[in-house]
Amino acid sequence: MSSNAYWYIGLSIISLIVLAIALARAKSVRAVFLVLIMTQMAYLIETVIYIYCGSYFYHPGFLKDSTYYDSNMGALASNMLVIPTAALVIAVYRLRLRGIAAAIALIGAIEWLWVRLDLYTLYWWRIGYTAIGLAMYFPLTRIVYNRLHRPVRGVLHSLLLFLCIAPILGTLHIVPIMLFMNRDYAPGLFSDPAHDTTTFASVYYLVMTLIIVTAMKMRRGGAWMKAVVIVLLILAVQGVLLAMGLLHIHARWDPWYYCLFPTCVFLALKPVSARLARGG
Repeated sequence: MSSNAYWYIGLSIISLIVLAIALARAKSVRAVFLVLIMTQMAYLIETVIYIYCGSYFYHPGFLKDSTYYDSNMGALASNMLVIPTAALVIAVYRLRLRGIAAAIALIGAIEWLWVRLDLYTLYWWRIGYTAIGLAMYFPLTRIVYNRLHRPVRGVLHSLLLFLCIAPILGTLHIVPIMLFMNRDYAPGLFSDPAHDTTTFASVYYLVMTLIIVTAMKMRRGGAWMKAVVIVLLILAVQGVLLAMGLLHIHARWDPWYYCLFPTCVFLALKPVSARLARGG
């Protein structure tokens, strides 16, 4: 593990401490929902600018076998911890313009320091773009948090449910690949296999999330019957991807893991749908 890793670990620990304090202050499950929703929004933005458009590159020094997967680890630290934690603090403590501006300035200062220390490389991206993006992202946090107070129905309910579930599925999907190289995807969009795999995975987990949200919203059929259908559907998708040469599996446990963890997420998070519908 390189010296860069200690900076990322330190920032992650600080974020986790602040996150725990904010969640304790909120004393509400909607704070957890907000973290998940804002994490997925950060994931979606990062998918476009980082994965597809090559905006920047992280250098945490956690993984030696693949620089791109190592960069992904840095992206996770930012989008799963730092940014959602700041968003939660703004919502829970009801920070207004000055507080939001201070949060943006702090994140900008960290980004500048990371560049100076060669922990992070900017390509076409600029720190000013981060500030502009956060100036839209953070006010939205308060809107979402306040909306979670009230019952949610229809399309908005489906959207918020999707945003709650997707970051869990996405993280559980890509992290084993980065750590164990148990599978790779080959859509042929990028020359680096890790970049190619990350690109396909960024779409794959969204499709799986849509399937799970659809199953949750369906009134007919019991939970366990739907769980079996999800397993069979994922097995069928994996079979098609293998036959097309888009998927290569390198570990015996891989097919079972990728069939079972979405099903477990479905069963564990099914109550989230009802809680969103109730609000509060």
